[in-house]
Amino acid sequence: MKLGLNIGYSGAELKLPVEKVQLAERLGFDSVWTAEAYGSDAITPLAYLAAVTKRIRLGTGIMQLAARPPASAAMAAGTVDALAGGGRVIAGLGVSGPQIVEGWYGQPWGKPYWRIRDYVTIMRK
Repeated sequence: MKLGLNIGYSGAELKLPVEKVQLAERLGFDSVWTAEAYGSDAITPLAYLAAVTKRIRLGTGIMQLAARPPASAAMAAGTVDALAGGGRVIAGLGVSGPQIVEGWYGQPWGKPYWRIRDYVTIMRK
């Protein structure tokens, strides 16, 4: 069994629980996960956590597809992974919901299955 730590953060002052993440790493946790919500993206906090940890895997839970083109998502995840030493980033993706996709991002909801399939195909290139 592998253990992961999901961290929450929000508000005007973004404060990551660095000590908690470092403790989880010392205790043998496999991964730490960040989310996209309330004005914060999922990948940037992982870059910060990569700088203060050595081996714990860094996951997005999740990056919303509507927030960025697939090439941008791949570049961001790849850059953080390279900065972290390689093999540490897990790119968790999700379609979100119609309220967010249409309301926040101004995109049509459409067909989520095809959107994520095409998105992943492009990211893998």
